[in-house]
Amino acid sequence: MKASILAAAIACGLASTGALAASPSGIDLKGIDHAVQPGDDFNGYANGAWIKTAQIPADRASTGVFLEVFQKAEKRNADLIKAAGAGNPAAGSNERLIADYYKAYMDEAGIEKNGLKPLQPQLDAIAAIRDKKALSTALGAQLRADVDPINATNLHTEHLLGLFVAQGLEDPSKNVPYLLQGGLGMPNRDYYLKTDKDMVDARTKYATYVQAILAAAGDKDAAGEAKAIVALEMKIAQAQESIVDSEDVHKANNPWPRTAFASKAPGIDWDAYFTAAGLADQPTFVVWQPATVTRLAALVGSEPVDTWKAWLRFHAINEVAGGLIGKKFDELSFDFYGKTLTGTPKMRDRWKRGVGRVNADLGDAVGQIYVKQYFPASSRAEVQGMVKNILAAFDQRVDKLEWMTPATRQKAKAKIATIKVGVGYPDTWRDYSKLVVKPDDAAGNAERASLAEFAHQKAKLGKPVDRDEWWMTPQTVNAVNLPLQNALNFPAAILEAPFFDPKADPASNYGSIGAVIGHEISHSFDNLGAEFDAQGRLANWWTEADQKHFKEAGQKLVEQFNAYEALPGVHVNGQQTLGENIADVSGLTIAYAAYKQSLGGKEAPVVDGLTGDQRFFLAFAQSWREKTRDAALRSQLVGDVHAPGNFRAQTVRNLDPWYDAFKPKPGQKLYLDPNQRVKIW
Repeated sequence: MKASILAAAIACGLASTGALAASPSGIDLKGIDHAVQPGDDFNGYANGAWIKTAQIPADRASTGVFLEVFQKAEKRNADLIKAAGAGNPAAGSNERLIADYYKAYMDEAGIEKNGLKPLQPQLDAIAAIRDKKALSTALGAQLRADVDPINATNLHTEHLLGLFVAQGLEDPSKNVPYLLQGGLGMPNRDYYLKTDKDMVDARTKYATYVQAILAAAGDKDAAGEAKAIVALEMKIAQAQESIVDSEDVHKANNPWPRTAFASKAPGIDWDAYFTAAGLADQPTFVVWQPATVTRLAALVGSEPVDTWKAWLRFHAINEVAGGLIGKKFDELSFDFYGKTLTGTPKMRDRWKRGVGRVNADLGDAVGQIYVKQYFPASSRAEVQGMVKNILAAFDQRVDKLEWMTPATRQKAKAKIATIKVGVGYPDTWRDYSKLVVKPDDAAGNAERASLAEFAHQKAKLGKPVDRDEWWMTPQTVNAVNLPLQNALNFPAAILEAPFFDPKADPASNYGSIGAVIGHEISHSFDNLGAEFDAQGRLANWWTEADQKHFKEAGQKLVEQFNAYEALPGVHVNGQQTLGENIADVSGLTIAYAAYKQSLGGKEAPVVDGLTGDQRFFLAFAQSWREKTRDAALRSQLVGDVHAPGNFRAQTVRNLDPWYDAFKPKPGQKLYLDPNQRVKIW
């Protein structure tokens, strides 16, 4: 998934093939393993029977409920995309753009024939670099809007730096540019710096991959170039900040005047860099990782020009190796990024990757068609009602927090009142009319779409902030909180069974999509969101005593997740995943409160032998069912801000009503004494 910028998002990579079995309760009764005690392993109890039989598809790194919902959306998207060209749509129309983009990607013979030809102007420009000024120009020309400072799955970019555009941290009235670290071909710096066997093995295979890509491109000294590139990336990794440090927004608030870059980060010709990036007139940038930018600039100044040219050449090819320049590159790319890094044995079918490409580059064009056909107004209204109920439950919850002082409570309630919630789809759509899409130029289409996105983001600089802007497409199976906008997006594609079923039992709806909604609302008040006020301004609105309590509760959650061992000797990083874990605990808490209020004081019926509370908690746990290949799980533990789904399902151990529903006993593995249970919101 491409999660939204500064987003705290649900991990769409945690996915499912086995559909939840239909039952009056909305619970997959056959998936429950009654041999497991809920108090020892609630995930094992709720999902154990499913786990024993579920098969991870050969072209996937994992399986779970998210994949089930994703596959439904993928099939719909494929049908819409294939139908877009019917009737010879007008030139420049969304339908024509969609049809031509997909046609170009599916034209494997044409792509094979073109080979590296679409890249040749870029490769020739790299070959012509002779000095550090020309190098700085080349580095500036490759700047793109392709980074996410919070969601770790997008924390890296193959470009040396990445641009992120959003409202200012202290002045929310206008959009400002943020610069973030990049430069790596592997997922993040830990792949370069960690010394355990798996990471060492990944580095060895990466070096082999770099050499193979360059050899396939015809480089005579591919081995020597690959050695220099990997050595350079080791230095780039050493220059980068960790995910945990990058999550600390207070370390990110570093406005640098455009004229100060030369003194703060010598080594790059910043005039040449920003001119090439089309940002020469921008007066100020917020540098998210200032020490890293200084160190990266020093590397530009100290490392040989030829090494940087080799690095630029490799990354120019590597960016399009996955399906855009021929079969040999495609297979090499999948062998490393698919088989080695995630353990996935089979490449996804071409049509599936084509659908993904179209959605990535023409997302709103497809989205407009998608919602007309698959997301009725009645579903939008029902989910909006659930959101309203859950926001009200959060507001009431704040009123009852014994530890919170009146001053902080007033600010928290003001923030709740101003949260902007988008359900299903945006009210305004992206205009693609100026994007050139050719039916015989797959690589060129991808590059022009990337440049169009970059231009779209740059055009927002200095302009007032649009709080109605969406950072996801309607056909995305995900949800997001945007702390700077104090806004939430719930795309149409996630508002599907088993997450949301308008015909289902309220307990299962509130336990699944209700917990998702609560999760995203809670991100406005997690360890990151709590740093922003009702206007999205970085501001401390807490009393000292309240902030102390909040941080102490968060630390208890850090320690709780640090204890979870995901692979032999490899534990969840409780600090790295803290924001998501706070959102899970708090979101489940308010979803439960909203569910109880929805009953209007009546007792929920027993359905399928389960009480309403039991159905609620089982629906939550079954939403997080998953099986993941070890390599992909290791990658997630290293580079993702989300804990694995099996541990997220255990969140229930912090809620008192779960104890009433399933009667866990002291001494069981999940049992927590009341004073050990983490209660934040």
